[in-house]
This record gives sequence, structure tokens and C-alpha cells, in this order.
Amino acid sequence: MLDQSEQSVKGSEQSTYLDWNNSIGIIDKAFEKELFVLIIGPKGTGKTSLVREYATQKSIELKSINFSLRTRESHLIGTKNLIEGNIGFDEGILVKSMREGNILYLDEINAAEADVLLRLDEALDDRRQIVLKESDGQVIKAKDSWFVIATINPLTQVGTKELPPQLLSRFPVRIRLDYPPEDVEYQIIKKHVKNPTESEVLLGIKLANTLRQASAVEELYYSPSIRETIAFAKLLEGGVSAKQSA
Repeated sequence: MLDQSEQSVKGSEQSTYLDWNNSIGIIDKAFEKELFVLIIGPKGTGKTSLVREYATQKSIELKSINFSLRTRESHLIGTKNLIEGNIGFDEGILVKSMREGNILYLDEINAAEADVLLRLDEALDDRRQIVLKESDGQVIKAKDSWFVIATINPLTQVGTKELPPQLLSRFPVRIRLDYPPEDVEYQIIKKHVKNPTESEVLLGIKLANTLRQASAVEELYYSPSIRETIAFAKLLEGGVSAKQSA
């Protein structure tokens, strides 16, 4: 099943996000200059958390789609329907976001098939419009506020491929997001866990980094995410032993 979602991110709850490398500031500058952003990094480094945090700070609705080999043009563009004898058109997430002028999050864009990327490229060029051949040639022009953030995983990840140069050029602002330094990751954990056991948590982070390094050189398929080190610390806080938590 396609992992597709739409999210409205609004409100002013206390943030648990730690912007350790000023990614928020870079995205905001890109937003001001109407330049689309590509975030590059392995799974589990907090790419999605970064995008959600930015949308929250800007109080802008966020629509998102997670790409896979099963993502079809219709998920982006939409499909015709028949209701009580009348032919209508259900807009896909790309068309909706262009019309509404919110933030569109394209997660793992380099997992999509070529035909899907081709339709996406049409919307991302300087005209920022798309012709709906599926809806009698209707032209959808994006609102001025429309903003796109995409992520890609390294080519070592299963199911990923290089983006076509033309599509890559639509994202002139590129952020590399890797796993944070150990001391920074500990500070991230402290935002989620009230009283972490420092020595045991730091040992857990060191183990996670060892596995991440092995994954980076393809010695290991699995790479622990920041979310998992947070979960490890929460289990320790709950009285579970370090061995059982790991």
C-alpha cells in the first residue's frame, strides 16, 4: 500500500526539535527567495522531523507524500470519478497543494518511477503550473506561497536511484543531514526524556554510531535511527535494563 498522507501542522506546543546545524534557517531563507529545497541524508536522521518543525514554526499547512515504486501519477495528479451520472475529478496531492499554496513535502523522491518524476518536473519548473490532461487540459497555476521540500536517501538504500539532472536542478537549495555528533544526539534525547541515564545513553549512542558506520560502507543493511536512540533512553528511564533496551 502506498504510504501517503496529508497533515495540517499548526499550533504553538513546546518543540522537542533541536536544530543543531541551522537547517531551519537555511530552509527559511529558501522560502523567502522562493527556492525549493532538497534534503539529502540516510534514513533516520530526522529529515521528516525537520520539515514538520519548519511547517509548525511557519504555521503553514503541510501536505506530504512518501514515494515508492508503487506511487502512480494519479496519486500526484488525481483521477476522474462518476457521481450520480456526473463526471468529476478528485485532485491528487500535488494539484491540491499547488491550488492551496501550502508546503508540499516529497519524501524519498528518488524512489519514484520515471513517469511520476516527469509529471512532477512539469509542476516544478519556473512557470509552476501543470496541465491536467486527465481533466480536459485544465491548467493549474500554483499560488505564490506554494513551497516544496523534497528528501532523498543515499543510492545505497534499496529502491533508490539517481534523480534526473533536470529535476535535480529544480531544487537549488540542498541540505545534507547526517547523524549528529554524539554529544548533540544526547542533547536531542534530553528533549524527549526527562532524566536520561547519561553513561548508559552515551554507550547506546556509541553502539548506534558503530552500526551506522557499518551501514554506510554496506557492511550492514540496518542503521539505527535517532528515533530509536530516543526510544532506548525512554526504556532505560522506565526501568528496563540497557541489555534489554538494546
